[in-house]
Amino acid sequence: CNYGPHCCCEMRVPVSSRVSTKIQQLLNTLKRPKRPPLSDFFTDDAEEIVEVPQPDPNTPKPEGRQIIPVKGEPLGVVSNWPPALQAALARWGATQGKSPALTALDITGKPLYTLTYGKLWSRSVKLAYTLLNKLGTKNEQILKPGDRVALVYPNSDPGMFWVAFYGCLLAEVIPVPIEVPLSRKDAGISQVGFLLGSCGVGLALTSEICLKGLPKTPTGEILQFKGWPRMKWVITDSKYLTKPSKDWQPHIPTANTDPAYIEYKANKEGTVVGVAVSKVAMLTHCQSLTQACNYCEGETLVNVLDFKKDMGLWHGAVMNRIHTISVPYAVMKACPLSWVQRVHIHKARVALVKCRDLHWAMMAHREQRDISLASLRMLIVADGANPWSVSSCDAFLNKFQSHGLKPEVICPCATSPEAMTVAIRRSGVPGAPLPARAILSMGGLSHGVIRVNTEDKNSALTVQDVGHVMPGALMCIVKPDGPPQLCKTDEIGEIIINSRAGGNMYYGLPGLTKNTFEVIPVNANGVPIGEIPFVRSGLLGFVGPGSLIFVVGKIEGLLMVSGRRHNADDLVATALAVEPVKTVYRGSLHSVCLQYNLQSLDIHQVGLYCLALVPANTLPKTPLGGIHISDTKQFFLEGNLHPCNILMCPHTCVTNLPKPRQKQPVGVGPASVMVGNLVAGKRIAQAAGRDLGLIEDQDLVRKHQYLTEALQWRAQTDPDHVLYILLNAKGVTVGTATCVQLHKRAEKIAAALTEKGSINTGENVVLLYPPGIDLIAAFYGCLYAGCVPVNVRPPHPQNLAATLPTVRMIIDVSKAACILTTQNLMRTLRSKEAAASVNVKTWPTIIDTDDLPRRRPPQIYKPPTAEMIAYLDFSVSTTGMLTGVKISHAAVSALCRSIKLQCELYSSRQIAICLDPYCGLGFVLWCLASVYSGHQSILIPPFELETSLSLWLSTLSQYRIRDTFCSYSVMELCTKGLGTQTDLLKARGVNLSCVRSCVVIAEERPRLALTHSFSKLFKDVGLSSRAVSTAFGSRVNLAICLQGTTGPDPCTVYVDMKSLRHDRVRLVERGAPQSLPLMESGKILPGVRVIIVNPETRGPLGDSHLGEIWVNSPHSASGYYTIYGEESLQADHFNTKLSFGDPHTLWARTGYLGFVKRTELLDASGDRHDALFVVGSLDETLELRGLRYHPIDIETSVSRAHRSIAESAVFTWTNLLVVVSELCGSEQDALDLVPLITNVVLEEHHLIVGVVVIVDPGVIPINSRGEKQRMHLRDSFLADQLDPIYVAYNM
Repeated sequence: CNYGPHCCCEMRVPVSSRVSTKIQQLLNTLKRPKRPPLSDFFTDDAEEIVEVPQPDPNTPKPEGRQIIPVKGEPLGVVSNWPPALQAALARWGATQGKSPALTALDITGKPLYTLTYGKLWSRSVKLAYTLLNKLGTKNEQILKPGDRVALVYPNSDPGMFWVAFYGCLLAEVIPVPIEVPLSRKDAGISQVGFLLGSCGVGLALTSEICLKGLPKTPTGEILQFKGWPRMKWVITDSKYLTKPSKDWQPHIPTANTDPAYIEYKANKEGTVVGVAVSKVAMLTHCQSLTQACNYCEGETLVNVLDFKKDMGLWHGAVMNRIHTISVPYAVMKACPLSWVQRVHIHKARVALVKCRDLHWAMMAHREQRDISLASLRMLIVADGANPWSVSSCDAFLNKFQSHGLKPEVICPCATSPEAMTVAIRRSGVPGAPLPARAILSMGGLSHGVIRVNTEDKNSALTVQDVGHVMPGALMCIVKPDGPPQLCKTDEIGEIIINSRAGGNMYYGLPGLTKNTFEVIPVNANGVPIGEIPFVRSGLLGFVGPGSLIFVVGKIEGLLMVSGRRHNADDLVATALAVEPVKTVYRGSLHSVCLQYNLQSLDIHQVGLYCLALVPANTLPKTPLGGIHISDTKQFFLEGNLHPCNILMCPHTCVTNLPKPRQKQPVGVGPASVMVGNLVAGKRIAQAAGRDLGLIEDQDLVRKHQYLTEALQWRAQTDPDHVLYILLNAKGVTVGTATCVQLHKRAEKIAAALTEKGSINTGENVVLLYPPGIDLIAAFYGCLYAGCVPVNVRPPHPQNLAATLPTVRMIIDVSKAACILTTQNLMRTLRSKEAAASVNVKTWPTIIDTDDLPRRRPPQIYKPPTAEMIAYLDFSVSTTGMLTGVKISHAAVSALCRSIKLQCELYSSRQIAICLDPYCGLGFVLWCLASVYSGHQSILIPPFELETSLSLWLSTLSQYRIRDTFCSYSVMELCTKGLGTQTDLLKARGVNLSCVRSCVVIAEERPRLALTHSFSKLFKDVGLSSRAVSTAFGSRVNLAICLQGTTGPDPCTVYVDMKSLRHDRVRLVERGAPQSLPLMESGKILPGVRVIIVNPETRGPLGDSHLGEIWVNSPHSASGYYTIYGEESLQADHFNTKLSFGDPHTLWARTGYLGFVKRTELLDASGDRHDALFVVGSLDETLELRGLRYHPIDIETSVSRAHRSIAESAVFTWTNLLVVVSELCGSEQDALDLVPLITNVVLEEHHLIVGVVVIVDPGVIPINSRGEKQRMHLRDSFLADQLDPIYVAYNM
């Protein structure tokens, strides 16, 4: 049996243990072949090649001829057409004052008031007069013609809005209607600020009631909304307006190209821009609508749309003295039939609705006999281009035909803020053929081609025409991306319009304007087809037979997936068509989700990446009830969506991952690699510390070959020199040891060992002590008695079940003859609680060293040769391997001497140590270094920091310490716990300007982020930015690097993460994408040589190449502690030779990947300095898709994904990547983390996460050195012991 890297069998779970059935299902899913088969692996790993899907030969291609622009009928000439829209209002106000202009409804759907044309005119004039003359003091005019003014009116008050809108037109200021801000958190509120800023708005008009409802500060002022410019608010209720003097008349010039009003428009990303409509465009548009819709003077129109913008504003204009009945959204929610009742009561000729209103009215209709829609000559469907509009129109007609609704009155139309009305179906003549339908193939549509669908009903999209082009307009269809090239007749493209009745520009945004409002189409050769500019409508469509226009979607709803175009509305329509499940039980969620998933997949041939189910009414909404897409996306990406269930399907969706790397067969021998390097002028990657033998060492301690001799010599020559001071949590000295005291206590213990324990020379003795001086005395007692000390971390009294088995295992593995410990710990070992975890009857002899009689051993043991074992160093690695290594007396002396030289330690020096003294370099500094070098060590047990965080830092300040050693856990405790309290520390007089070196003792890659934030935070209390550095050691050699006092500061380089995955190092600039900062691990110790080796070929590598770090040094361990002399690992790890180059030197393999880089800095001897960079442990790396990943890199990305992720750990299980994250926020954030974690790992590492486990803080096990125990975590996961908050199995 080999007790080298010893597997913690007792602590692990057997492989056959119960594994969640969910994981099993998931594995089966993954075994199924993906839709696009992965083509053969590639062999060249020089580039990460992303799979490019081969073009499918069956992809439909457009075959028609190039489209010819479509012309609308000419605009008719009308003799008495007013010169401007305001002139029409003036005319009706004067001649038809009693005629109703607008009826507003209350919340129950009953008429609230009717505004006549006379009242509308007089109030608008009053407002215009007030705006121009009464806002400032006597002689200053606040508003000038051409200024922009925001209109802030609720959707329930069309009257106030109309007065404000026409009042602004009469005052020649430009109204910018916006939504009423209800709170700081409104969907898209800051983007509205962008609109107001780009339009230069500083004044807002509103009603008194609306102003009262606006959110206020505690002092009663209106809240300054995020991103908004400073606003002056003006109330426009009649009682606040001034009647103009007799001689004042508003100025009504003939309509020109100056802006009349600005309509807001939110684009795909959520940015809100303002489309400016000129006075002449506004007038021409009214004329063209009048002609297309055949409006007559005095008709009644029921309007369910938003009266502030788009069709609700255009059709309700005053041009034809129409009586508009405005049905607000709130009324529709309360009484969906209200608009139908209004049509019936007022015998309305025209109604302006959306599909939603048709649908709601239909659902609410209960066969009321007394409703007649016979008066309607036009039912204008504003969103007639939606995929669900056809069915809504059909069903509505079906239901209401018996109530007098005629089929020919249904008029779908297409509009956009930029092009205004693009096309509208003209009201039919009874008996004329019904309008056209197109049944299109979804597959063709996704390739932008029109193909009539004949086979499958499910994958067809039925669209209805939106009539003909508007009068006086010219229309083309151009390709939606790239230059505006004319489409072919069977191709879908963006509709562009040339007309005098369209938007003019995005106000204040000239760059965006040029690309949208000044488009000149080109033919297939890229030659412009004329000079006239067109406006991009943002609508996708085609021209059908008889020049009928069909719209199939919007540019901003376009989703590009794997090179194919899908319309977001179509996908939504498909999702809504899934049978609604009223109650979803937790267990059946996956089947429901999969039902969604498959429907979307089959109909649209698109994979579903993430399905999030959120509670009803929690998505951000637009003011009129639609879903605010860009804010929803933002919420999703920020982790603020709070879904109640989530399903991610990255395995089935993501098909363009980099190809898996195949390792090259080693055809090139190591010799040719080395020769190749030399030819290329690259040096072999090796580095060395100063030479131990050549350094003059005046100190007499050099004569003593053994530490026991050094201690005896110090006890004789300088008995009262204090070597150790132990502090408690209050910073009070609770123990000291002078040279002679330590010597005498060691003698007592040696005597007890030979008498009580009847120990023979060379037997192993376990030391079980808390951090302190007892431990040091017990160590030297063992050496005096000639036995081999084995230092073990004592079990945690509050957590015996987890910590005692490790103690038991080390005792069993080391075959210890005896245990030295304290009275307290002896009681613990024999307690009932201990018996629950281990067999307490079979402990070896236990000696408590608290009260030993004063005895001296017959003689102090002196080993016959320095190659004898001094002590055993046991440690559990992060991968759960328990490894014991043998440290000889010669290695102890060489290591102590090396540290003494590197850190310039001698009797008059003082250092502070705050780390666990159980293994590695921590043990050496705590127990050995002071006895060898004579310096005084102030010992601070790290557990004391839990009750007194500032203990370590205030000790450094109080004792004016120049050199201190700590662990990452200590540094993290201070950073997290004291980072915000530097002022408090300053006030207490803490000053760290004395600290010249603060070294973190570790066996891992330097944690740059932590050391940086530590230095930054404590700069305020005098800590030098150059003080913090790290050390590096491994199992085979406890100390390879340590910064020390002289020589250059540790340097930082940035390496490309992609190259690292391929085992290569490519240095990049700071801030480069995908770059990883690495800090040098301290300077190489005297007497140490390192070389970078290819772990497979065992040949040396060139400078800046990634390979395994091999080390040669007099203080390397002698081997693993084995009992039966199993030598194969021994030879492999401790006495290895290079396969080429220097065949004689024996090297030890550290098991860590790293590289050496020659820097421009000079070392003490004046040579260029070689820096060693540690990348990570080979045992810990994850091999995924043939590439090598370091868990810490994935974990760093995950921790950045959301503020609620406290800590995370990753491991693989079969071929799945599992991410465990600790949630420090509220549990409702748990599901938000799943997509964020999956996204960040996919984007930054090109890996698909198989399982995301969200757990409580403190679940991820961390060892004493602050390293994550990923294998223990993995075992707990497989044994179902994590008690997670949520587990997501990505499909």
